[in-house]
Amino acid sequence: MRLERSMLFVPASRWTMIEKAAASAADAVCLDLEDSVPPEEKAAARANAVRAFRELDFGRRVRMLRINGLDTPFAYRDLIDTVEPAGEGIDLVMLPKAGAASDVAFVDTLLTQIEMHRGFANRIGIEAQIETAAGFVFARQIAAASDRLEALIFGPGDYSASMQMPSANIGEPDDHDELYPGHRWHAAMHMIVACARVNGLRAIDGPFAAFKDATAFERSCRVARAMGFDGKQCIHPGQLAAANTIFAPAAEEVARAREVVEAYERAAAEGRGAASLNGKMIDAANIRMARVVLERHARCEEKGR
Repeated sequence: MRLERSMLFVPASRWTMIEKAAASAADAVCLDLEDSVPPEEKAAARANAVRAFRELDFGRRVRMLRINGLDTPFAYRDLIDTVEPAGEGIDLVMLPKAGAASDVAFVDTLLTQIEMHRGFANRIGIEAQIETAAGFVFARQIAAASDRLEALIFGPGDYSASMQMPSANIGEPDDHDELYPGHRWHAAMHMIVACARVNGLRAIDGPFAAFKDATAFERSCRVARAMGFDGKQCIHPGQLAAANTIFAPAAEEVARAREVVEAYERAAAEGRGAASLNGKMIDAANIRMARVVLERHARCEEKGR
């Protein structure tokens, strides 16, 4: 499992921004060919992406390319013109607006053909954005569509548009949230996490438009983490530190997890199936939760070395 606490979006049409992103604190850098690039700049953005994947040192950051939707005239050329010349420098292709398993299968097939044609040694993975009504309804099928698939991503902006749910800004709470008795995006977000876990995928939360509102961004991250997400898309370098911190286990969580494992192992050595720690029962379910924390902590520690 790749560590993807923070994913920094960069318009592929902006070379200086790409250079800065390649040296940023992000776990993953995504060069975007979709929403942040106007139609007349698509070709130039592809050339920039090729240059970046070939020439820039991204260090240990995951290198990603977001193509345009399959309902546009750009997606095919995004893959051919970018992945063919630079595929050995690309870890993942992000598919926006995935609405059916066949969407993922199409990208998988084309990537397979490109890899065979170019003889690439690496195998490029796929991340699928769930951001439409169709994506929500068919999330289970999408999540099982390809063994290349590594993550499902929630896209709150396009999702609200597809569902005709009024929303002032992408990922931000507004007056409509105050009227709704609960979390408006809970069903979609919970579905994404569940489908991801069933298929061994990562679950990534979508962006938060108000990049200057650090407090609100942190709250958005904490809500996503509480729901089981592994990380968050970021639209500004200033959001990276908070995402990296919140989506990593806190020191007290790690200490608690170690105590739980140690207490359970002592009980098991004594022939007991359950143990107690600080007046609370510990059983196999507690161990599974503790090991999830410790495994994630180990990945974060490894990333920091």
